[in-house]
Amino acid sequence: DEAHFKSWMAQYNKMYDLEEYYLRLQIFTENKRRIDKHNEGNHSFTMGLNQFSDMTFGEFRKSFLLTEPQNCSATKGNYLSSNGPYPDSIDWRKKGNYVTHVKNQGPCGSCWTFSTTGCLESVTAIATGKLPLLSEQQLVDCYDEMGMVDAVATHNPVSFAFEVTSDFMSYRDGVYSSTTCHSTTDKVNHAVLAVGYGQENGKPYWIVKNSWGTGWGIQGYFLIERGKNMCGLAACSSFPVV
Repeated sequence: DEAHFKSWMAQYNKMYDLEEYYLRLQIFTENKRRIDKHNEGNHSFTMGLNQFSDMTFGEFRKSFLLTEPQNCSATKGNYLSSNGPYPDSIDWRKKGNYVTHVKNQGPCGSCWTFSTTGCLESVTAIATGKLPLLSEQQLVDCYDEMGMVDAVATHNPVSFAFEVTSDFMSYRDGVYSSTTCHSTTDKVNHAVLAVGYGQENGKPYWIVKNSWGTGWGIQGYFLIERGKNMCGLAACSSFPVV
């Protein structure tokens, strides 16, 4: 595994002093073992090495997730559905210049900013055809996943939060689904942007823009199971009206 580690270090331009090297090698080896074990099983998504592979989940959580889990149960849904019918799939990336490139939030739990800004950028582009500077906006809460489908199908991308657990850190592709995360509202710790939805092998999913750079996941995006409030994703979904 040391050869793998050295090749990974070269790929990600990592440098350590001797003590740190052996610590990171140990963590990397453990992460790689977990990834390989997962990929040998029958899962709807695969895991892979990425820029976080020398970090424990505790370190990752401290640097890249919201420091305090967010409780969105106080948020009241004020979304008025258009009652469909909705297309089977939609992807705002393919509808024109409505979704900006994937950004990298860096090591600070600023994902809310990226999620809501991404949403604002899309809403404004759809409404006006250009991206002006925006100040105060009214947020509309989607309330549940049917509200989210309605919003994404008829309006624009939707910002939402969910609970990230250790396997998500190493997500590579496929439809993410977890048995270790909670569907309750008090555990969500990361905010992202749903830019579309679809279905793969009968499994409905959301197409989601993340803020960890294009080297993570599917060029910075991921798919997550839709219709099951996976990891509490329906609890904190909203979009601005401009």
